[in-house]
Amino acid sequence: MQQLRRRTFLKNASTMVVSSSLIGTAQSWAGANDRIRVAVIGLGGRGRGHIREASSIEGVEVVTLCDPDETRMAKAAAELEAATGKKARLEPDLRKIIEDSSIDVVSIATCNHWHALATVWACQANKHVFVEKPVSHTFIEGEKMVEAARKYKRVVQAGTQRRSNGSFRKVIQLLHEGIIGDIYMARSDYPEPRDPIGFKSAEAPPPWLDWNLWLGPAPKQPYHGNLVHYNWHWFWDFGGGEIGNNGPHFLDITRWGMKKGLPSRIQSVGGRFGPKDQGETPNTQRSTFVYEDGTSIISDIRGLYTTQGFTWDFYGTKGHMHIKPRHIGKNYGCEYQVFLGRNKTPEPDMGVLENMDHYRNFIEAVRSGKSESLTADVEESHLSGALCILANISYRLGRELNFDPKTKRFVNDSEANRLLTREYREPFVVPDKV
Repeated sequence: MQQLRRRTFLKNASTMVVSSSLIGTAQSWAGANDRIRVAVIGLGGRGRGHIREASSIEGVEVVTLCDPDETRMAKAAAELEAATGKKARLEPDLRKIIEDSSIDVVSIATCNHWHALATVWACQANKHVFVEKPVSHTFIEGEKMVEAARKYKRVVQAGTQRRSNGSFRKVIQLLHEGIIGDIYMARSDYPEPRDPIGFKSAEAPPPWLDWNLWLGPAPKQPYHGNLVHYNWHWFWDFGGGEIGNNGPHFLDITRWGMKKGLPSRIQSVGGRFGPKDQGETPNTQRSTFVYEDGTSIISDIRGLYTTQGFTWDFYGTKGHMHIKPRHIGKNYGCEYQVFLGRNKTPEPDMGVLENMDHYRNFIEAVRSGKSESLTADVEESHLSGALCILANISYRLGRELNFDPKTKRFVNDSEANRLLTREYREPFVVPDKV
């Protein structure tokens, strides 16, 4: 346990300097025998998914596992050894992984509030990154992640896996080819049953958890059982509610289909309805994003009772496309129907494209050094996640907001602009200059 509690700090990110000799070329990933050596940080369900996905690719070896929860590390290590016959190094402090020059790729599946800092540090240390959605906890963090990826010429893939799925790629192809004409509105409906989480009192952190490392960039505060390991999603210091949890997936599809970036007006309303509990974020939320040309995206989330399933709808000058998910194994696919004009009968099925392995797409981009081959480059995921962040700022302030997509700031609104970033807890600071 004493080893688990050791504290060896990196330099503050704001003063961290990466030598130009370390940056090297885009091919500098190769280690012994041309293997790509991966460290997985955050070992919940998605992190263990990263382990399986990376380990299944020839020439890729998961060598280090990291989590401030030693029970999670032990479980993940046992699964990895059973599957591959190899033992991984266990390290609770991700900063030790950033320091390790033998690691080529950092695969991040931590809590949301750690995503940006871990990515920036990894890019500065000449590592390529796979980072789960949402890529950032604040808007400015997302900007810094893109900036770091470009500055250090790192390949950074986001965990918006639907961009690699053949059925979603076909949907987007059809929309971009004009199957329903000019798209003037898109909407997503995401009902996800969420029971009240009750109330948990502050207490000493459990012995298997390094609470300081778990908090990382977040404000110092007492441990309570509603944070570890999933319900942190419903607290503003760590998550962004359901729109911050699954919004980066469903808003990514609507924004992608409409070829849109950042909006000019945002309104988000809702509340935390039903029995009172400790959660802070809304369980019901309607968000509207209006663009400078008058087109719009609408997002509905509902955590209480509903009979309607998860859907997307696109509305164009020639017709309407209705989409619903269809999961087969690990493939996040969809079924779609196209209705042209006022026809109530859908058009004949137009097929799908070939599925791509999302993690393999990342590894292939690392090998080639071509970020443009990524299906979910960090910049695209940042823009989709930004919609969720902007919506939450509108919700928290209780009013519609005007945003300038060029300056990337709210218009004459210092109160809203303050919420584009956060105050960090030293030494876990996302630097102004990456």
